[in-house]
Amino acid sequence: MKPQPAKAGIGRVISASLIGTTIEWYDFFLYGSAAALVFNSLFFPDSDPLVGTLLAFLTYAVGFAARPIGGLVFGHYGDKIGRKKLLVISLLMMGGATFAMGLLPTHATIGVGAPILLTTLRLIQGFALGGEWGGAVLLVSEHGDDKHRGFWASWPQAGAPGGNLLATGVLALLATVQSDAAFLAWGWRVPFLLSGVLVVIGLWIRVSVSESPVFLEAQAKAAAEAASDAQEKPPVVEVFRTNWRGVLTAMGTRFGENISYYVITAFLLVYVTVQLELPKSDALNAVLIGSAVHFVTIPLWGALSDRIGRRAVTLIGAVGMAGWAFAFFTLLDSRSFPVIVTSVTVGLLLHGAMYGPQAAFISEMFDTKVRYSGASMGSQLASIIGGALAPIIAVELFREYDSSFPVSLYLSGAALVTVVATLIARETRGRSLASPVRAAPDPAPTGADPARPDAARTGSAAVGG
Repeated sequence: MKPQPAKAGIGRVISASLIGTTIEWYDFFLYGSAAALVFNSLFFPDSDPLVGTLLAFLTYAVGFAARPIGGLVFGHYGDKIGRKKLLVISLLMMGGATFAMGLLPTHATIGVGAPILLTTLRLIQGFALGGEWGGAVLLVSEHGDDKHRGFWASWPQAGAPGGNLLATGVLALLATVQSDAAFLAWGWRVPFLLSGVLVVIGLWIRVSVSESPVFLEAQAKAAAEAASDAQEKPPVVEVFRTNWRGVLTAMGTRFGENISYYVITAFLLVYVTVQLELPKSDALNAVLIGSAVHFVTIPLWGALSDRIGRRAVTLIGAVGMAGWAFAFFTLLDSRSFPVIVTSVTVGLLLHGAMYGPQAAFISEMFDTKVRYSGASMGSQLASIIGGALAPIIAVELFREYDSSFPVSLYLSGAALVTVVATLIARETRGRSLASPVRAAPDPAPTGADPARPDAARTGSAAVGG
């Protein structure tokens, strides 16, 4: 029997996922902003500005390298003991590491030990975030109904711009009210220490939600199979054995989205402050305004995917980003603050079209017993070759050619990878998460009601059979 979504509790589940995810992304993005603005001089002071920034972004990338390991570990236990427990652990790990960064001595105090400690804490951050994304989107996806999953599951996605909005807002406020000397001396520590307060709030909300009904049913079935001596492989082995196409498809749909986001929000800070020689407040405020629009529109893109399909909305964003990559830097070069805001905001709108449907799209690619592992591995493996390297490649391309055009080519090429992956993928809209992927019917055609039994045709597997 198909589990019924807990309608009365869906608001609480969304709130718990959104707030927890916002806090975790606040912690993660705070590092990226600090790497672009202050870590180059505080932890790598002997390098010229661009090389110091490159070194700071290398420690930034270390966090991405740890994300697949976190996805592997959290995915395994999340598929075994539940989504909720692992989400509490990830929040504690991320918040603790970020708070500790605010207490770190700099290179001037302990020399080479400072970047080593910074890198260690960044590894912990990445490990925790690797387990956060899959658990947060699955908790909502598995509580919500099939017909509106794109909308419900997009709310944890809004935690990314929410966290960036919060991190950039705090940094922008400090940059406005403090002198550069005061910000470098101690002001940069305040946003990191603030994480401790946010974690307490996030835990209070997150521990109050119930476990996913779809997972509980799958867990009961697994227990019955174990009692009958049925052999069950570890989730990560099972997902690569039976759903490897789903993992690859998830990676492809994430590729352009991941790279575009970090170029628009992280490399932008370097480009505006170093190349255009504009105040850091201009860059931070542009990201701040763009992130506010991004936060509001991601659920709208998710809702649209419930009407016209996950693939159609993703293609709107990916094709649009492939073209906007060339307009983006041209508008930045105007040095006009309103034009810079427009450039960032349009870029984030197009990113949102790829990102909004993504939670439902990837969740629907996997069976319940391997869903946490499959979603985490697909998304986090993409983060290594995508988000981890994006600011580094962008900085190096710009440094090598002294032009933004190669960066635009890089961004456009990444978006085209997502176009190809999305065209290859099968539509998953309307699929029941309680049904096996291999036995799932073809999704309802656009305009049909996927909740009606006669709205879909029987067919082969969705993505990743």
